[in-house]
Amino acid sequence: MKVLHLISGGDIGGAKVQVLTLVENLQEKNVSVKIVCFTKGIFYEEAKDMGLDIKLMLQSSRLDMSVLKKLRKIVNEEKFSLVHCHGARANMIGVLLKRKINVPIITTMHSDYRLDFKDNLYKRTIFTPINALALRFMDHYITISEQLRNEIIKRGFPANKISYVFNGLDFKDEIQYIDKNKYFMSNDLVYNSDYVYVGILARLHPVKGHRVLLQAAKEVLNTNSNVRFLIGGDGAELNNLKKLSIALGLDSYVYFLGYVDKPYDFLNSIDINLLTSYSETFPYALLEGANMKKATISSRVGGVPKLIIDGKTGLLFEPGDYGELAEKMKILINSEEKRSEMGRELFTWAKENYSSTKMAEEYIEIYRRVDKDGKGPE
Repeated sequence: MKVLHLISGGDIGGAKVQVLTLVENLQEKNVSVKIVCFTKGIFYEEAKDMGLDIKLMLQSSRLDMSVLKKLRKIVNEEKFSLVHCHGARANMIGVLLKRKINVPIITTMHSDYRLDFKDNLYKRTIFTPINALALRFMDHYITISEQLRNEIIKRGFPANKISYVFNGLDFKDEIQYIDKNKYFMSNDLVYNSDYVYVGILARLHPVKGHRVLLQAAKEVLNTNSNVRFLIGGDGAELNNLKKLSIALGLDSYVYFLGYVDKPYDFLNSIDINLLTSYSETFPYALLEGANMKKATISSRVGGVPKLIIDGKTGLLFEPGDYGELAEKMKILINSEEKRSEMGRELFTWAKENYSSTKMAEEYIEIYRRVDKDGKGPE
């Protein structure tokens, strides 16, 4: 079996981690894989460093379709069994390519496509409708949560063409990270062992719910002055969030660290891992936190409750409810024993159920079925 993966190449979040992890594990299971990306960025560099078969096929713009001829040549000459798309740009190219080749085109929906460009009016106006249209012509769909699968079925996508596979992580590798003190110093901060550090690692986008975190932080600090909040990530909401932090009197307690290129350095520096999103599928920030045995609190969204079992492997709160989030944070802030216990439980559960090996095996089964009948499982 030979699979060609298409991705923009500008990805820096969960989609980047998922595709690189998947491709690496597919190769270990003797699936021949090539990646083509259309912009040169972190994804491309990391794939090269990992020794993956990746080709850069630059576009002058998103609408530059001169790449189709080159892709057609690759598919035909290298005899690929199917093409696997990731993201809006790849979906549009993949659907146009479909008319020129005779192999199935599938896509992984890493998130709700209606929300992908919510913070960019131009992209939301132009590319969200294009992506929504392109998706209708795929031969098969893979979501990374059952909830998203059910949602797109409601939107009229054919149920017999939709599978879901949770993200997986390689729990076998030794984790590399730097000392807490060094990490804090690298961010012009001083680590204080008397503090409890709560952290969130997510792009600064309205859907990620950082405002909920700041409002909850205000509540927490009314009774727990020994807490500090680390926000890792960048995005269009940065200035608005900084203004809100100041308005709430949090500027001495909340630290914006900017883009984080080494998540385990960040996760090692915190005591509680947090997710406050209004919409998610199955985020890697929680799996990576699980790998570090970090006590975790998350909004009850997407496939998260499959990983974070409330009261056992972590704590859940209703999206947007900063009062409930504050109360859940206080439970863990005030009990180091509870943090350690939940961190261990989460690691064990994640390792047993959400490994990269299991993820790759499920993708291979889908590939075989799609390759056999051109549309996937009935």
